[in-house]
Amino acid sequence: MTILDRYIARTVLLYTLMVTGVLLTLALLFTFIGQQGDIGTGEYDVGNAFVFTLLSVPQQLFESLPIAALIGAILGLGALARDSELTVMRAAGVSTFRLAAGAGLAGAVLMSFMFVLGEYIAPPADQYARQLKIFSKFAEYNAAGNKSSWAKEGSRFINIQQQTAQNMFGGVYMFEFDSARRLTLVGRADTATFETGRTWRFGNYAATRLGAEGTSAERSASRGIEVDINREFLGLAVVSPSALPIRGLYEYVAHLKDNSLESGVYEIALWSRISRTVAVVLVCMLAVPFAFGPLRSSGAGARTVAGILVGVLFFLINRTLENSGEVYDFSPLVAGWGPTVLLAFVTGVAIWRVR
Repeated sequence: MTILDRYIARTVLLYTLMVTGVLLTLALLFTFIGQQGDIGTGEYDVGNAFVFTLLSVPQQLFESLPIAALIGAILGLGALARDSELTVMRAAGVSTFRLAAGAGLAGAVLMSFMFVLGEYIAPPADQYARQLKIFSKFAEYNAAGNKSSWAKEGSRFINIQQQTAQNMFGGVYMFEFDSARRLTLVGRADTATFETGRTWRFGNYAATRLGAEGTSAERSASRGIEVDINREFLGLAVVSPSALPIRGLYEYVAHLKDNSLESGVYEIALWSRISRTVAVVLVCMLAVPFAFGPLRSSGAGARTVAGILVGVLFFLINRTLENSGEVYDFSPLVAGWGPTVLLAFVTGVAIWRVR
């Protein structure tokens, strides 16, 4: 690593830091505004909304860093091109690929930061934010776990293993006790769907009732049960795959495969999370053609708009494949790595054309 590499990397990092500050400020503003409808519910007040917004900073930063890195690299290298510094470097015999390597060095630093942020900071902060919000809004409910949700209603305990949609949950277990704390019913359902009022519809419901004279079993394809538990609370600990760290996704995918369960959604989320982290290096290198290509003489505004368009396009493709990959039966590797491989190809071709 030479002085030139460090100079290019430092410039890219500086501009990326400024862009990140702007994007993060806007994201937090919209997050705080989005909490206004929940303020006043239970004990959830303005202070809790402010703390929730602050706790969302790591996750917001993790999601916005690839776009911020692209825009920051475009602006940083554009500034060097505007001051003819890149022209001097080229005249001194520095190749375009070498300049791209310097930008990639900044990307490697950002990738390392993004990995630490996504593995050790963002997930627990996001989980705590959700707990703070839900427990403030619904203080009458009793418990929630880390890998599934537990809720208590009188003498009934309900455990939720998975949230598959806003109103639908999967892997439901129900336990009922009498006044002497003796177990009287054990029930299970594949799905639980919130209907209206206090009614929940349990799909593929099976239960065993325990009494003094023995046990009795019941089974039903669909069973409506009145449960006075809010669906938002039940989804508290059923974390979205996109919010899980890489190690958590890997462990959960292994668990699902060991038990012969469907793991496609979590495999796509795993590979997408890894590929998005690696993509930070590529987006920094992609900024080099902007400095030498048709936008060389354009203003900072034009380069910023171009960077935003490229970043948003990459983000949309990534999200589309991540959310619809299982629906269309895509391979997890294709759905997770497809956008990043495409980005690598575009970056390589663009750098080669301006060499």
